[in-house]
Amino acid sequence: MTVAITNRDTKTALTKEDWERVKSAFPEWKIELVSGKIIIMAPSGYESEEVGFEFGAQLRNWVRPRQLGRVTGSSAIFDLPNGDRRAPDVAFVKAEKLPQTTKKPAEVIPDLVVEVKSPNDSPEELRQKIQSFLSQGTAVGILIDPDSRKLEVMRPDAPAECFGDGDVLTLPELFPEWSLQIADLWSPDFSSQIN
Repeated sequence: MTVAITNRDTKTALTKEDWERVKSAFPEWKIELVSGKIIIMAPSGYESEEVGFEFGAQLRNWVRPRQLGRVTGSSAIFDLPNGDRRAPDVAFVKAEKLPQTTKKPAEVIPDLVVEVKSPNDSPEELRQKIQSFLSQGTAVGILIDPDSRKLEVMRPDAPAECFGDGDVLTLPELFPEWSLQIADLWSPDFSSQIN
């Protein structure tokens, strides 16, 4: 679920400066700028945050020793060429595109974006967000749905691929030797261990 803030004069889009003012006033909020509207994102559900963190941790644990780039979580903001400021749940940027980290929104297109469906999220809105990244140069976008235990992998100009339990995800265009067992993403159930 999101809330959009627009300019009272509907003909005038909000700007990055407007985004900066709102972000300064409410630093704890996750805020994006999309098509001239400031979007306030609802907090993630516990399970979706855990699944996103697990994906990011598995990727980061493979990427970092090889010094391939940077893996970030849901608060990292990307300043995109179309004027939007977006924050995917997980992102990867190749080392050569961002050799040094930045305290400001990163002015770079991530090579991989991952969105994890929370209970109040619309899958179609998440697909549109991923497609926005893909249209600006992102190589791969992934939508993870913990409810169905499925992943959709999207690439520019290609049909989406679906993966579920028992499948292995590979992304050879970005990580030639990396793989991920889909079943390893889901939140473990500890209830049988509790007396």
